[in-house]
Amino acid sequence: MLLPTLAALVLTQAPPPLTSLSEQSGWKRTGRYAEAESLCRAFPKAFPGKARCDTLGTTPEGRPMVALVVSQDGTLTADAARRKGRPVVFFQGGIHAGEIDGKDAGYWLLRDALQNRASVPDLLKGVTAVFVPVFNVDGHERFNPNHRPNQVGPEEMGFRVTGQNLNLNRDYVKADAPEMVLLLKYLNAWDPLVYVDLHVTDGAKFEPDVSVGLEPQKSGPPALRELGTKLVDELFTGLTAEGHQPLRFYPSFQKDDDPTSGFAYGVPPPRFSHAFWSVHHRFGVLVETHSWKNYAQRVKATRDVLEGLLRLVARDGAGLLAAVKAEDQKAVAGQVREVVLGWESTPKRETIEFKGYAYERGPSDVSGQPYIRYDDTKPQTWKVPYAPDIQPAVTATLPAGGYLVSAAHAAWVAPKLAAHGIAFQRLPRAVPAAKVESFRSKDFQFQARSNESRQGLTAKGEWKPDTQDLPAGTLYVPVAQKNVQLVAHLFEPAGPDSLLAWGFFNAHFEQKEYIEDYVLEPWARELLAKDAGVKAAFQERLKDAGFAKDPRARLRFFAELHPTWDERLGLYPVYRTASAPPSLGAVK
Repeated sequence: MLLPTLAALVLTQAPPPLTSLSEQSGWKRTGRYAEAESLCRAFPKAFPGKARCDTLGTTPEGRPMVALVVSQDGTLTADAARRKGRPVVFFQGGIHAGEIDGKDAGYWLLRDALQNRASVPDLLKGVTAVFVPVFNVDGHERFNPNHRPNQVGPEEMGFRVTGQNLNLNRDYVKADAPEMVLLLKYLNAWDPLVYVDLHVTDGAKFEPDVSVGLEPQKSGPPALRELGTKLVDELFTGLTAEGHQPLRFYPSFQKDDDPTSGFAYGVPPPRFSHAFWSVHHRFGVLVETHSWKNYAQRVKATRDVLEGLLRLVARDGAGLLAAVKAEDQKAVAGQVREVVLGWESTPKRETIEFKGYAYERGPSDVSGQPYIRYDDTKPQTWKVPYAPDIQPAVTATLPAGGYLVSAAHAAWVAPKLAAHGIAFQRLPRAVPAAKVESFRSKDFQFQARSNESRQGLTAKGEWKPDTQDLPAGTLYVPVAQKNVQLVAHLFEPAGPDSLLAWGFFNAHFEQKEYIEDYVLEPWARELLAKDAGVKAAFQERLKDAGFAKDPRARLRFFAELHPTWDERLGLYPVYRTASAPPSLGAVK
């Protein structure tokens, strides 16, 4: 009789409570990553057929990165979602693991939704939610009470960057971090309509409790801008009704610690999450709760934003998906001819009323610079300038065919393209004397300090017609594809997040071969004696006092004219082409 008794006991047991340490502590604490992983594994057991837990891979420190997929009708795979035309909302917590509101808000909301609580009836009807509770897993486990000194709670939290000390929210385009490669492959497999990144602000003290940045809204295709604006308008109506004070812009002063400098609407480069997803002509969302609100307030604000987005996307999903599909078709047909690589504020300014606190700003005998002191017991409305509009700052006109990546760099470029879901082909045979456009620069500057472990490069120049030999193994990346904007961001040198700007090709801008002075000196004299044009040019340069006083610069003038000068110095090893090279292999 023992086995039937045990079976009956199992059948009558309640499902796992699925309550986090955060809830149990009254939103004072947050759990370690083991809890996030165990909750992900527990959801499918508690809600069979309505939840699944995926493992994306393993972090550098050996921890599994998990994702929870939920849907009321059991649409739990990317293929199933595509077949049904199901809108997908993908959201993640802990990209900066000290800003951990998203992890606890996401589990709280999805549990209540799957239990079909009265507060969230039918929330998951008509939408699939994909939730990565912690993106920066290894950083999450660098647990400490002192990591966010300008943030109220939880009592302990993780660290901003990964175990390799990389900031994942600077890595979307260059994809250096192993965690980023795992996420990109999973993200591209799902191809969500909306991608939401959940953060907590740094910065000043004020009353608004959450900002929501969404693009396309002021950037991107006009048809998607209109839909993005409508989405934010309706989301904010709901948030305001819930008692929140949402902001449409990231609340960072134009000048540090100076409220009178005001704010500006901005669209960052695609190294950042929501900007990255918007260049895929999808909707990227950046949620920033305010660090000086307590943890309970911030988690509730995060939950309410997610709930509002899930409801709106479920309701309007068909129209949003149709608009996105139309943009895909234009890109695949090669109709995207120009890409904006960077945005800036327009000259327009207006005065807004912003709910802040009383403050004093005066000189410091510690730092020697002005510093600010807030009195958060005294609400105060500030009248400050605001720049509401943006305009293109850097644009690129695309080649008719695509980009050619030197075979010498194919081994590391190809995996990045694959992670990004970008189509490319390999040349199976060499193509001699191909007609291309090449980019050469004599005016380039290496950054003085490294950034995210890379020494950046700014290279000025322009694309010009050229003839280059293309070895077998050269990569051809066509522009007629869905991810055309990302292709341009990767390969156009002027882009702030191009592979060139991040320093991946620095060796091509370093001089590798030299000519001895005792060889160059007599050759220079001989050249001056027989070439009047060179002599005139040299005399003109000598009018520059800096040049005249610099022996190395004077000799370099002649070295660059010597037949042994490396003609490939400053040549970017990526070319542009008007058409696909002949005899291409299969698309990868």
